[in-house]
Amino acid sequence: MNKAGVRARSGSVAMEEDLGYSKVEHVVGCHVEDAVTFWAQNINSNDDILKLSCVLAEVCPQANSIFGNPDLNKIYGGCFSEDKCWYRCKIQQVISDEKCQVFYIDYGNSEILNRSDIVEIPLKLQFPEVAKKYRFWGLQIPPNQDLNQFDQGRKFLCSLTFEKKIRMRHKALYQDGTIFAQAECGEVDIGEEMVKKGFAEKCKSPPNAGSCEEKNSDSVQCLAWNVKGSVSLWANRSNPAVYSRRKACFGDQLATSLRNSTGNHMPLTKEKNTASDFNVGSNISLAKIKQDQALFEENEKLKGEREAAKEQNQILLQNYKELELKMQHLKCELQEEKKASNETHKHLEKTLQTCVGTKMRNLAAKFKILKEVRHKKMNVRFGDDLSEAVEIVTEGCLATPFSLGNLEKIWTEYNLAQEMIQLCRNVTEGESLILKRNEVQQSLYHAVEEFILEVDQLPLSERSRTLQRLSTSLEAMHGEVSEADASEEVFQQFFEWKHFKLEEFSRVRSSTDASLQTLAGWFNGIKKFFDLTSEVTLNSEEVVGNVDEVLENVESNICKELEISLVEQDEADKKILLNVYSKVIQKIHQEQYLITIVQSKYLASVEFKKQMVEWLNRSPDIENLLLIKKALKSLKARLRWKLVEKSNLEETDDYNDCEMTKIKQEITALRNSLFQEIHKEKKELEKLNYLVQKWFPELPLLHPEAGIQKYMNSGGLLTLSLERDLLDAEPLKELSTKRPLVCSEIQDQKVLLKGYSVDVNTEAKVIERAAKYHRAWSRLKEKSGLLQLIYLFLCKSDPLAYLMVPYYPGASLGALQASKPLTSEEILKVMKGVACGLHTLHRADIVHGSLHENNVFAVNREQGLVGDFDFTRSEDQRASANSMKAGTLSLISPELKMGQPVSPASDMYAYGCLLFWLCVQDQECRIKEDGTPKLDGLNVEDKIKSLLLNLISCNRMTAEQVLEADCFLWPSMISVPPQDEPGKEHECEKAKEESQDVTGLDDKEEDNETDTSQ
Repeated sequence: MNKAGVRARSGSVAMEEDLGYSKVEHVVGCHVEDAVTFWAQNINSNDDILKLSCVLAEVCPQANSIFGNPDLNKIYGGCFSEDKCWYRCKIQQVISDEKCQVFYIDYGNSEILNRSDIVEIPLKLQFPEVAKKYRFWGLQIPPNQDLNQFDQGRKFLCSLTFEKKIRMRHKALYQDGTIFAQAECGEVDIGEEMVKKGFAEKCKSPPNAGSCEEKNSDSVQCLAWNVKGSVSLWANRSNPAVYSRRKACFGDQLATSLRNSTGNHMPLTKEKNTASDFNVGSNISLAKIKQDQALFEENEKLKGEREAAKEQNQILLQNYKELELKMQHLKCELQEEKKASNETHKHLEKTLQTCVGTKMRNLAAKFKILKEVRHKKMNVRFGDDLSEAVEIVTEGCLATPFSLGNLEKIWTEYNLAQEMIQLCRNVTEGESLILKRNEVQQSLYHAVEEFILEVDQLPLSERSRTLQRLSTSLEAMHGEVSEADASEEVFQQFFEWKHFKLEEFSRVRSSTDASLQTLAGWFNGIKKFFDLTSEVTLNSEEVVGNVDEVLENVESNICKELEISLVEQDEADKKILLNVYSKVIQKIHQEQYLITIVQSKYLASVEFKKQMVEWLNRSPDIENLLLIKKALKSLKARLRWKLVEKSNLEETDDYNDCEMTKIKQEITALRNSLFQEIHKEKKELEKLNYLVQKWFPELPLLHPEAGIQKYMNSGGLLTLSLERDLLDAEPLKELSTKRPLVCSEIQDQKVLLKGYSVDVNTEAKVIERAAKYHRAWSRLKEKSGLLQLIYLFLCKSDPLAYLMVPYYPGASLGALQASKPLTSEEILKVMKGVACGLHTLHRADIVHGSLHENNVFAVNREQGLVGDFDFTRSEDQRASANSMKAGTLSLISPELKMGQPVSPASDMYAYGCLLFWLCVQDQECRIKEDGTPKLDGLNVEDKIKSLLLNLISCNRMTAEQVLEADCFLWPSMISVPPQDEPGKEHECEKAKEESQDVTGLDDKEEDNETDTSQ
């Protein structure tokens, strides 16, 4: 048959000969409609589908949603509800203003989407669909097939076509695009398999145009049967998001698309469905299908009603059981109530027999308590103690001395004048300022005398003791002071409250006394009535009277009085007492503060008057200091001469041992005399320093030759009278690799002279840093845990500054551990002393920054001392020297390695590593990757290991906390440094005996010098 003939006869079927029908095509199944109809994609279109999915994923999220009436012929982008991915679709039907039924043209399935999930796509994506609809040639669905068989047939076809390569032999093409073909999967004819399984049967006549339309309706109607779900077939795609659509359930999507908002089925319509041309005789009976569907729905409805009836029956049965249990419970409660009622009745009968005795016993017990309360006179609860306190703080309050204001004003002028003199750098201007200061000084002297006379008349000490006793007693009674109203009306409110309470209490007590008197009279009448020997005849009614009322009044009044006396006050009463207590304490503190100020001013005034008696009309001179300096010059000249004589004698040919011995003895005596004069000079400078600080700031300006200012700037450390060539110094060549170190002896004590190269800029810094260290040591001296600085002096011939410290070889930790290591007990004693030293430095705002094995010392193997450091370098410069080590263990903290500035915490890390190094001894020292030591497996006590953990961790203990550690708490340990006492003057003590081995090799971390003990 030719092409024209076919078209003329059927109008819709194209029998392919020259248009490619009877051609072979390889496809992959993607969606099944029924046992003879499915959708498939050409096997060569997989890459195109993947690219299309990627483009849609980029374009659709930014695209506009559809608006107005959509074009049913246009292709849109739809967001599939199963995997939320975008696919091309056409709108089949507008369900409502918000929902549309769409058909995914590249896969063959449908669903209902919100308008917001449907978007416009570019024109370049408006190309024809990828999926095609196929129908088995010559096959149809049996007319008597039920829903179960229909669903099984669709699943079976799914198993034959899903992700399978199918060879399709085209037979015919319909106007709706459906291709009739034979399908083969490998050697299997899929159509024949469907017939064998009974899911399809062969048509009795060839297809024609008339049967096509009816068959299409059949297919759509049969699809509506399955409301329980079916299978969707999707092409094998590499996109995981696209793969997830294979999980879509065909039946669910179809059921959704076929239901409206009321749950009724709707026919599935398409815009371009046309008539088919199958034989009418082969069609399924539509009437029978509709009848079966109605019966099925009715059956399901009856099943639902049956289940609802069962549930309602269960609920009623449960309610019945609950009511039955409730009835049983109520019966039990009724029985218990009856039993309790009977017991109560019996108890009342028994009580009535003893009610008089019981009432009298209760009344007697309360009366006994009342008697005890009255004997104790419990009146404190009405604020009697507070009343006395108010009287003390108001009537006996001390007023501010009249002369105090004038004294403070003149004293302020005097201090300002002293500051002006201190800042002055010109002698002429300074003399003018001194004259003005002396005038103010005279006025201040008279004001001080007046103030002292006035204060002597005041009982400050007695009043202070009174207030202290009052404060202590009130706090013991009322506890700590809390926030309360402390206004001036508090005392008035308190006295009004106290007056009201006393009146109330007096009224209640009078009522109690009257009722007790009435009761006593009643008992007297009873006694006479029952006296058989009495001749007086009394009426029983008159004697007994209203005894119940009498007893009731007595008990009521006693209870009221006890309530007032014993029961706690209510919140209003407590608030009044709290307010007055707070106000009294406030008054006490204010008066105590005033007394403290007055006493402080009084002491300062007495001291000022005492000093001014001596210096009122004259200024201190420096004659004694100048005489000492003159003696020092003479001694130095004689000493130099003797040194020259000694040198000449050593070089002459006429060497005489006796003469040399005599010269050496003279040199020793001159050196001793020199140091004695230096000590006198220091004492005199200390005296002048005190006068400068307190009364005469002009002394450094008027007497620059005395060197007072330099002495003050150095904290008493710098001396101008000592010179390097006057000492019998022995160079320590093995230690002097980068700076001169010499050993000498003064007054039978070995000392070490450490030379620092200085210039104009660094000299002041060296003096400043050494003075700060020296002041920290001076506060506690030998208890400071620091190495003493004896003297600091400058070399006249060379740019050198020499620091004199005690020298005792062999006491550094490095030397001791190399020769005879410390025991565990010795380690703890020494390291507690080191912690004391660090605490002293840190409290003075000094960071050591160069702690290491040769800069920490163990005097007599038990007293730990922290050595000094390089005063020419700053804290960061000292820490960056990279020589802080103990053996091979680095003492540099992790934060310093990361470039952070030094801090007390970095000192404590170095301290912890030193302690670790001492404890390890012969054990293997293991180090972590960050350079910190490993404590696992360390054979030490748990207390020491805990201390090490807290020193090496990020949140380290402070030196003060280390001193309180458990491992350091026993009496033989060095005690924690005491706090500074204000105004206490400290003097430099002499160095310890030669056996005490202390040295200050701070250069060790910078210069890698050898320990002096070696």
